[in-house]
Amino acid sequence: MKGIVSLAINPTIDKSSSVEFVVPERKLRCKAPTIEPGGGGVNVSRAIRKLGGESTLLYAAGGLTGDLLEELLAGEGLLSRRLPLAGMTRESFAVLEESTGQQYRFGMPGPMLKEEEVQLALEEVASSAPDSGFLVASGSLPPGAPTDFYAQVARAGREAGAKVIVDTSGEPLKKALQEGVYLIKPNLREFRELVDEDLRDEAEIEAAARKLVAGGGCELLVISLGSAGALFVSRDAVAHMRPPTVRIVSKVGEGDSMVAGITLSLARGMAPRDAALFGIAAGAAAVMTPGSELCRKEDAERLYRKLRPEES
Repeated sequence: MKGIVSLAINPTIDKSSSVEFVVPERKLRCKAPTIEPGGGGVNVSRAIRKLGGESTLLYAAGGLTGDLLEELLAGEGLLSRRLPLAGMTRESFAVLEESTGQQYRFGMPGPMLKEEEVQLALEEVASSAPDSGFLVASGSLPPGAPTDFYAQVARAGREAGAKVIVDTSGEPLKKALQEGVYLIKPNLREFRELVDEDLRDEAEIEAAARKLVAGGGCELLVISLGSAGALFVSRDAVAHMRPPTVRIVSKVGEGDSMVAGITLSLARGMAPRDAALFGIAAGAAAVMTPGSELCRKEDAERLYRKLRPEES
Protein backbone atom coordinates (compact mmCIF):
# COMPACT_ATOMS: atom_id res chain seq x y z
CA MET A 1 0.00 0.00 0.00
CA LYS A 2 1.22 3.49 -0.88
CA GLY A 3 1.67 6.08 1.84
CA ILE A 4 -1.03 8.58 2.81
CA VAL A 5 -0.54 11.89 4.59
CA SER A 6 -3.54 13.98 5.63
CA LEU A 7 -3.36 17.68 6.45
CA ALA A 8 -5.78 19.44 8.85
CA ILE A 9 -5.00 23.14 9.03
CA ASN A 10 -8.32 23.94 10.74
CA PRO A 11 -9.30 20.95 12.92
CA THR A 12 -11.96 21.07 15.60
CA ILE A 13 -13.34 19.42 18.69
CA ASP A 14 -16.69 17.96 17.60
CA LYS A 15 -19.39 17.89 20.26
CA SER A 16 -22.74 16.27 19.53
CA SER A 17 -25.85 15.82 21.62
CA SER A 18 -29.62 15.59 21.33
CA VAL A 19 -32.69 17.26 22.78
CA GLU A 20 -36.40 16.61 22.38
CA PHE A 21 -37.24 20.05 20.94
CA VAL A 22 -35.17 23.00 19.71
CA VAL A 23 -36.98 26.21 20.68
CA PRO A 24 -35.81 29.81 21.18
CA GLU A 25 -35.57 31.69 24.47
CA ARG A 26 -35.48 28.55 26.62
CA LYS A 27 -32.69 26.67 28.33
CA LEU A 28 -32.56 23.31 26.53
CA ARG A 29 -31.55 20.26 28.56
CA CYS A 30 -29.43 18.18 26.21
CA LYS A 31 -28.40 14.56 26.61
CA ALA A 32 -24.82 13.69 27.60
CA PRO A 33 -22.54 14.89 24.78
CA THR A 34 -20.17 12.88 22.64
CA ILE A 35 -16.78 14.55 22.17
CA GLU A 36 -14.56 13.57 19.24
CA PRO A 37 -11.70 14.99 17.18
CA GLY A 38 -12.97 16.55 13.98
CA GLY A 39 -12.37 18.75 10.96
CA GLY A 40 -11.66 17.78 7.37
CA GLY A 41 -8.17 16.30 7.45
CA VAL A 42 -8.65 14.82 10.92
CA ASN A 43 -11.79 12.97 9.90
CA VAL A 44 -10.16 11.70 6.71
CA SER A 45 -7.38 10.07 8.74
CA ARG A 46 -9.87 8.76 11.31
CA ALA A 47 -12.05 7.26 8.60
CA ILE A 48 -9.05 5.68 6.86
CA ARG A 49 -8.21 3.96 10.13
CA LYS A 50 -11.81 2.83 10.62
CA LEU A 51 -11.69 1.34 7.12
CA GLY A 52 -8.62 -0.70 8.02
CA GLY A 53 -5.88 1.54 6.61
CA GLU A 54 -3.20 3.82 8.02
CA SER A 55 -2.20 7.41 7.36
CA THR A 56 -0.10 10.12 8.95
CA LEU A 57 -2.02 13.18 10.12
CA LEU A 58 -0.47 16.64 10.23
CA TYR A 59 -2.72 18.91 12.28
CA ALA A 60 -2.49 22.47 13.59
CA ALA A 61 -3.59 22.88 17.19
CA GLY A 62 -3.27 25.31 20.07
CA GLY A 63 -4.49 26.10 23.58
CA LEU A 64 -6.47 23.87 25.94
CA THR A 65 -8.72 22.65 23.15
CA GLY A 66 -5.61 21.82 21.15
CA ASP A 67 -4.35 19.74 24.06
CA LEU A 68 -7.71 17.95 24.19
CA LEU A 69 -7.53 17.30 20.45
CA GLU A 70 -4.06 15.80 20.86
CA GLU A 71 -5.35 13.57 23.66
CA LEU A 72 -8.34 12.41 21.62
CA LEU A 73 -6.20 11.60 18.59
CA ALA A 74 -3.76 9.62 20.74
CA GLY A 75 -6.71 7.73 22.21
CA GLU A 76 -7.72 6.61 18.72
CA GLY A 77 -4.21 5.41 17.93
CA LEU A 78 -3.70 7.71 14.95
CA LEU A 79 -0.21 8.38 13.64
CA SER A 80 -0.08 12.16 13.94
CA ARG A 81 2.17 15.18 14.28
CA ARG A 82 1.01 18.41 15.90
CA LEU A 83 1.81 21.77 14.35
CA PRO A 84 1.72 24.24 17.30
CA LEU A 85 -0.49 27.33 17.17
CA ALA A 86 -0.69 30.34 19.45
CA GLY A 87 -4.49 30.47 19.14
CA MET A 88 -7.00 27.98 20.51
CA THR A 89 -8.34 25.13 18.42
CA ARG A 90 -11.98 25.70 17.50
CA GLU A 91 -15.03 23.73 18.57
CA SER A 92 -18.08 22.60 16.59
CA PHE A 93 -21.45 21.52 17.91
CA ALA A 94 -24.24 19.37 16.48
CA VAL A 95 -27.66 18.88 18.08
CA LEU A 96 -30.23 16.30 17.03
CA GLU A 97 -33.84 17.35 17.59
CA GLU A 98 -35.39 14.05 18.61
CA SER A 99 -38.99 15.03 17.84
CA THR A 100 -38.27 15.72 14.16
CA GLY A 101 -35.03 13.90 13.42
CA GLN A 102 -33.54 17.21 12.21
CA GLN A 103 -29.90 17.95 12.99
CA TYR A 104 -28.55 21.44 13.72
CA ARG A 105 -24.82 21.96 13.09
CA PHE A 106 -22.74 24.90 14.32
CA GLY A 107 -19.14 25.38 13.18
CA MET A 108 -16.73 28.00 14.52
CA PRO A 109 -14.16 29.76 12.29
CA GLY A 110 -10.93 28.65 13.99
CA PRO A 111 -7.99 30.61 15.41
CA MET A 112 -6.20 33.40 13.55
CA LEU A 113 -3.09 31.95 11.90
CA LYS A 114 0.15 33.87 11.93
CA GLU A 115 2.38 34.03 8.87
CA GLU A 116 5.07 31.93 10.54
CA GLU A 117 2.48 29.25 11.42
CA VAL A 118 1.38 29.06 7.80
CA GLN A 119 5.02 28.67 6.69
CA LEU A 120 5.63 25.95 9.29
CA ALA A 121 2.66 24.00 7.95
CA LEU A 122 3.94 24.28 4.38
CA GLU A 123 7.42 23.17 5.45
CA GLU A 124 5.95 20.14 7.23
CA VAL A 125 3.96 19.25 4.12
CA ALA A 126 7.07 19.51 1.95
CA SER A 127 9.05 17.21 4.23
CA SER A 128 6.23 14.74 4.93
CA ALA A 129 4.44 14.29 1.59
CA PRO A 130 4.90 10.64 0.55
CA ASP A 131 6.81 10.06 -2.67
CA SER A 132 4.50 8.11 -5.04
CA GLY A 133 1.81 8.23 -2.35
CA PHE A 134 -1.14 10.50 -1.58
CA LEU A 135 -1.41 13.84 0.19
CA VAL A 136 -4.94 14.82 1.29
CA ALA A 137 -5.60 18.47 2.13
CA SER A 138 -9.12 18.80 3.47
CA GLY A 139 -11.34 21.30 5.25
CA SER A 140 -11.96 25.01 5.51
CA LEU A 141 -9.18 27.54 6.00
CA PRO A 142 -8.92 29.38 9.34
CA PRO A 143 -8.63 33.17 9.53
CA GLY A 144 -5.18 34.35 8.55
CA ALA A 145 -4.48 31.55 6.07
CA PRO A 146 -3.96 32.86 2.53
CA THR A 147 -6.58 31.85 -0.03
CA ASP A 148 -3.87 30.16 -2.08
CA PHE A 149 -2.80 28.00 0.87
CA TYR A 150 -4.03 24.77 -0.71
CA ALA A 151 -2.41 25.78 -3.99
CA GLN A 152 0.89 26.05 -2.12
CA VAL A 153 0.20 22.68 -0.50
CA ALA A 154 -0.48 21.18 -3.94
CA ARG A 155 2.82 22.54 -5.26
CA ALA A 156 4.79 21.22 -2.29
CA GLY A 157 3.12 17.82 -2.51
CA ARG A 158 3.67 17.49 -6.24
CA GLU A 159 7.35 18.47 -5.94
CA ALA A 160 7.73 15.75 -3.30
CA GLY A 161 6.26 13.19 -5.72
CA ALA A 162 2.81 12.83 -4.11
CA LYS A 163 -0.60 12.82 -5.76
CA VAL A 164 -2.55 15.63 -4.12
CA ILE A 165 -6.24 15.35 -3.21
CA VAL A 166 -7.96 18.58 -2.18
CA ASP A 167 -11.38 18.69 -0.52
CA THR A 168 -12.43 22.29 0.12
CA SER A 169 -14.56 24.92 -1.58
CA GLY A 170 -14.71 28.48 -2.86
CA GLU A 171 -11.66 30.53 -3.75
CA PRO A 172 -9.17 28.16 -2.04
CA LEU A 173 -10.38 25.34 -4.33
CA LYS A 174 -10.20 27.54 -7.44
CA LYS A 175 -6.63 28.50 -6.67
CA ALA A 176 -5.67 24.88 -5.98
CA LEU A 177 -6.98 23.92 -9.42
CA GLN A 178 -4.92 26.67 -10.99
CA GLU A 179 -1.87 24.99 -9.47
CA GLY A 180 -3.09 21.52 -10.51
CA VAL A 181 -4.11 18.59 -8.29
CA TYR A 182 -4.83 14.88 -8.71
CA LEU A 183 -8.41 14.71 -7.42
CA ILE A 184 -11.15 16.94 -6.04
CA LYS A 185 -14.53 15.96 -4.54
CA PRO A 186 -16.92 18.92 -4.48
CA ASN A 187 -20.61 18.58 -3.81
CA LEU A 188 -23.00 19.93 -6.44
CA ARG A 189 -23.33 23.37 -4.85
CA GLU A 190 -19.55 23.70 -4.57
CA PHE A 191 -19.12 22.54 -8.17
CA ARG A 192 -21.62 25.12 -9.45
CA GLU A 193 -19.69 27.81 -7.59
CA LEU A 194 -16.42 26.47 -8.95
CA VAL A 195 -17.45 26.65 -12.62
CA ASP A 196 -19.72 29.68 -12.05
CA GLU A 197 -22.62 28.12 -13.93
CA ASP A 198 -26.24 27.38 -13.02
CA LEU A 199 -26.15 23.70 -13.97
CA ARG A 200 -29.70 22.37 -14.19
CA ASP A 201 -29.47 18.70 -15.19
CA GLU A 202 -27.06 15.76 -15.42
CA ALA A 203 -26.11 16.52 -19.02
CA GLU A 204 -25.00 20.06 -18.12
CA ILE A 205 -23.18 18.84 -15.02
CA GLU A 206 -21.35 16.19 -17.03
CA ALA A 207 -20.36 18.65 -19.77
CA ALA A 208 -18.95 21.11 -17.23
CA ALA A 209 -17.11 18.31 -15.42
CA ARG A 210 -15.54 17.04 -18.65
CA LYS A 211 -14.42 20.56 -19.50
CA LEU A 212 -12.83 21.04 -16.08
CA VAL A 213 -10.83 17.81 -16.28
CA ALA A 214 -9.82 18.46 -19.89
CA GLY A 215 -8.48 21.85 -18.79
CA GLY A 216 -5.90 20.12 -16.60
CA GLY A 217 -6.89 21.45 -13.20
CA CYS A 218 -7.36 17.90 -11.90
CA GLU A 219 -6.98 14.38 -13.23
CA LEU A 220 -9.98 12.94 -11.41
CA LEU A 221 -13.22 14.63 -10.42
CA VAL A 222 -15.86 13.12 -8.16
CA ILE A 223 -18.94 15.29 -7.71
CA SER A 224 -21.09 14.31 -4.75
CA LEU A 225 -24.76 14.52 -5.75
CA GLY A 226 -26.30 13.63 -2.38
CA SER A 227 -29.15 11.15 -2.71
CA ALA A 228 -28.40 10.90 -6.45
CA GLY A 229 -24.95 9.43 -5.80
CA ALA A 230 -21.91 10.85 -7.55
CA LEU A 231 -20.50 11.68 -10.95
CA PHE A 232 -17.01 10.30 -11.65
CA VAL A 233 -14.99 11.95 -14.42
CA SER A 234 -11.47 11.24 -15.62
CA ARG A 235 -9.75 12.10 -18.89
CA ASP A 236 -11.06 8.94 -20.53
CA ALA A 237 -14.13 7.89 -18.54
CA VAL A 238 -17.40 9.18 -17.12
CA ALA A 239 -19.65 7.23 -14.75
CA HIS A 240 -22.88 8.13 -12.98
CA MET A 241 -22.78 6.18 -9.72
CA ARG A 242 -26.01 5.60 -7.83
CA PRO A 243 -25.81 5.30 -4.03
CA PRO A 244 -27.14 2.46 -1.91
CA THR A 245 -30.38 3.06 -0.03
CA VAL A 246 -29.65 3.43 3.68
CA ARG A 247 -31.37 4.88 6.73
CA ILE A 248 -29.95 8.36 7.40
CA VAL A 249 -29.10 8.95 11.04
CA SER A 250 -26.55 11.78 10.77
CA LYS A 251 -24.84 13.41 7.81
CA VAL A 252 -21.82 14.54 9.82
CA GLY A 253 -18.65 13.03 8.34
CA GLU A 254 -20.25 11.79 5.11
CA GLY A 255 -17.94 13.77 2.82
CA ASP A 256 -14.81 13.01 4.83
CA SER A 257 -15.63 9.29 4.86
CA MET A 258 -16.11 9.41 1.10
CA VAL A 259 -12.70 11.05 0.60
CA ALA A 260 -11.14 8.50 2.96
CA GLY A 261 -12.68 5.59 1.06
CA ILE A 262 -11.46 6.91 -2.28
CA THR A 263 -7.95 7.68 -1.02
CA LEU A 264 -7.46 4.38 0.78
CA SER A 265 -8.69 2.44 -2.24
CA LEU A 266 -6.32 4.31 -4.57
CA ALA A 267 -3.43 3.72 -2.17
CA ARG A 268 -4.24 0.01 -2.24
CA GLY A 269 -4.01 0.00 -6.04
CA MET A 270 -7.69 -0.01 -6.90
CA ALA A 271 -8.72 1.46 -10.26
CA PRO A 272 -9.93 5.07 -9.90
CA ARG A 273 -13.51 4.30 -10.93
CA ASP A 274 -13.80 1.48 -8.39
CA ALA A 275 -12.12 3.65 -5.76
CA ALA A 276 -14.81 6.28 -6.30
CA LEU A 277 -17.47 3.61 -5.90
CA PHE A 278 -15.96 2.46 -2.61
CA GLY A 279 -15.91 6.11 -1.54
CA ILE A 280 -19.66 6.30 -2.15
CA ALA A 281 -20.11 3.18 -0.03
CA ALA A 282 -18.00 4.69 2.78
CA GLY A 283 -19.99 7.94 2.64
CA ALA A 284 -23.27 6.02 2.80
CA ALA A 285 -21.93 4.01 5.73
CA ALA A 286 -21.18 7.28 7.57
CA VAL A 287 -24.76 8.56 7.43
CA MET A 288 -25.91 5.35 9.10
CA THR A 289 -24.03 6.23 12.31
CA PRO A 290 -25.18 8.64 15.04
CA GLY A 291 -23.77 12.07 15.91
CA SER A 292 -20.32 12.72 14.49
CA GLU A 293 -19.34 9.06 14.27
CA LEU A 294 -17.75 8.19 10.94
CA CYS A 295 -18.15 5.17 8.67
CA ARG A 296 -17.81 1.60 9.91
CA LYS A 297 -15.65 -0.80 7.92
CA GLU A 298 -18.19 -3.63 7.85
CA ASP A 299 -20.93 -1.32 6.56
CA ALA A 300 -18.71 0.22 3.87
CA GLU A 301 -17.53 -3.16 2.61
CA ARG A 302 -21.04 -4.60 2.61
CA LEU A 303 -22.44 -1.63 0.69
CA TYR A 304 -19.55 -1.76 -1.79
CA ARG A 305 -20.21 -5.44 -2.50
CA LYS A 306 -23.84 -4.54 -3.05
CA LEU A 307 -22.98 -1.75 -5.48
CA ARG A 308 -20.11 -3.34 -7.39
CA PRO A 309 -22.08 -5.87 -9.49
CA GLU A 310 -24.43 -3.10 -10.62
CA GLU A 311 -21.51 -1.01 -11.82
CA SER A 312 -19.44 -3.75 -13.48
